Amino acid sequence: MSKISLLSTCTSGGCGAKIGAGELGDILSGLSAEFAGAKNIPMSERNRLLVGFDGRDDAAVYQLDEKTALVSTVDFFPPMVEDPYLFGMIAAANSLSDVYAMGGRPIFALNLVCFPEKLDKAILGEILSGGAAKAMEAGALIAGGHSIYDHEPKYGLAVTGLIDPGKLLRNDSCREGDSLILTKALGVGLVMAAFRDGAASPETAKAATDSMQRLNRYAAEKMLTVDGVHACTDVTGFGLAAHASEMAADKYTLVIDSASLNILPGALGFAEDDYVTGGGGRNRRFMEGKADISALSPVLSEIVFDPQTSGGLLIAVASEAAQGLCDAIRRDDPAAAIIGKVTARKEKGVVIA
Repeated sequence: MSKISLLSTCTSGGCGAKIGAGELGDILSGLSAEFAGAKNIPMSERNRLLVGFDGRDDAAVYQLDEKTALVSTVDFFPPMVEDPYLFGMIAAANSLSDVYAMGGRPIFALNLVCFPEKLDKAILGEILSGGAAKAMEAGALIAGGHSIYDHEPKYGLAVTGLIDPGKLLRNDSCREGDSLILTKALGVGLVMAAFRDGAASPETAKAATDSMQRLNRYAAEKMLTVDGVHACTDVTGFGLAAHASEMAADKYTLVIDSASLNILPGALGFAEDDYVTGGGGRNRRFMEGKADISALSPVLSEIVFDPQTSGGLLIAVASEAAQGLCDAIRRDDPAAAIIGKVTARKEKGVVIA
């Protein structure tokens, strides 16, 4: 094996490497207007695109017929762990998550690979094996892919899934009175930053990597059996606060009880020791004026802005169905918890107290 370690080639890792939500929003708003005027595409075809640039949803959705639509998404990032097989599993689980958040079922995926020429190719083989194992767990085929040489390794999947258009879940279709369920613990970015610096024990890091590699499949399957689920998104690189803001849109306010949040072991201490990430800082700046976190301690505020890699599902469900759904999800995802509610619009779209 190469003496050059996987992480030594990287300047960032996981979903913390994402372009900031504010910067990305400015870029996408221009593209949305441009594509809306694509007159060379027949209106009948444009109308088949049920979800595209018009929102900030987790995946694109294209309707094939009355009962079937395609869900399409892509995600990749640099490693946040040294073990290449584990990195492959985490990256694949993260890529598959967007299909689950929309209410879909992944059917096949394409590998996306950037790899340094100086690294041993056996490392790449392990990454791909890890990704294939997680795709197999999801019931999805690996159908090919594309690879290039790059200075930093990156891996992920382009995933295609199927969904019934009538059961499509958007990230901003919650309703007043809904309860909010979050299916995984928070603090991944903080824990992994500390581990990379040698400050987190292997046991503490394992709790984070176990969470990251766990598929959202099981929570999503239970979610789809319940009447009253109105909206869903997965909490990833923009952190809980920003993903909650997307769910609130300009119609509602999401009120979150910080005491109900499950937090990974060690994360609060690492926040206190300033193991914050660049992604967390970008999330905080983006949410200035959009969230009321005045009741939070500085340490807890870092948790709600912390970028999550392969984070949990944030589900808005009718209050009467929330406890039963949360109990069912906990059988596979023990960190799942009811964390708040959807209310009429207040001054800010997100209130965390």
